[in-house]
Amino acid sequence: MSIRIAVIGAGIMGEDHARIIAQDLPGATLHVVCDASSERAKLIADRYGAADVSTDPLFTLSRSDVDAIIIASPDETHAGLTMAAIEAGKPALCEKPLSQSPDQCLAVIDREMSQGRHFVQLGFMRRFDPSYREMKNALSDGVIGRAVMMHNFHRNVEAPANFSGQMAISNSAPHEFDVARHVLDTEYVAISVFQPAHTSKDGVGAPVFMVLETREGQLVNIEINNNAHYGYDVRGELVGEQGSVQLATPVHARFNTRLQGFEKYAADWRPRFADAYRLQNKAFVEFINTGIFPAFAANAWDGYCAAVVAQAGIEALNQRRRVVLPTLQAPPFYQPHEGATS
Repeated sequence: MSIRIAVIGAGIMGEDHARIIAQDLPGATLHVVCDASSERAKLIADRYGAADVSTDPLFTLSRSDVDAIIIASPDETHAGLTMAAIEAGKPALCEKPLSQSPDQCLAVIDREMSQGRHFVQLGFMRRFDPSYREMKNALSDGVIGRAVMMHNFHRNVEAPANFSGQMAISNSAPHEFDVARHVLDTEYVAISVFQPAHTSKDGVGAPVFMVLETREGQLVNIEINNNAHYGYDVRGELVGEQGSVQLATPVHARFNTRLQGFEKYAADWRPRFADAYRLQNKAFVEFINTGIFPAFAANAWDGYCAAVVAQAGIEALNQRRRVVLPTLQAPPFYQPHEGATS
């Protein structure tokens, strides 16, 4: 029998999840679309063939004809809706962040552990991206020797008018915090944050440059530039003692015209990480079917770790100093175990 999924939040990400369920996930059905706007919910439901619409997320996740939830509503609702899904006994794929508050993340963790089983898969989809998977495999297979450094940059076309350096750390950078931690299989011990001197007076949209230190002494640098103007661009390189491996962005066409050869950049993240989202959601359906948490997926503990690092990064930016992170050790409940699917 097909798994009946409700998508809560019908914005850009919610619509993308609805499309993936409807078009790319055999064994799953888009059953309900829920959004604060009934018109928006109906538009997406009609577009992708959902059986019903709602404006009430708590009622939606408690419905007996809904088997699982995808949470793509505004960030501040994620923790509360995730806990409600746990209480309802429904597996939930929650878009990042679980919460920007480490304390709220801990509340979700406590709620999930009290049930004695996993319910929450967190939407750090880069773990499923084929290029990051190749990078992680190169390290684990010994191709480049022991890891020394990891370079990352994340550029968007244009930031909203209110997008500050602090928001670059709390909203954009968590993807890099998580995927570098995942590739290196480590924890961070300290973070430093810098901004260029020549930025606008209010710092809106200004780039940030972060240096993180891992418990093994590796260095991870992350550039976030939300006003790059030329396109959406994510790159990375893992440097080992015997070589390096770089991410390869999927390129479907190269253009030659007017004495120029060029490739086009996407306007946002969706084309770049289309495979990652599809593979992530496929793993979520397998998790629902088997009850076995996917080996590469992020869980609530990973959401907590990202929130702790972001909070320390904002402190480092505001106080212009290196901030030492607390020691993070996952509870046994969240540690890898035999039988996890990949």
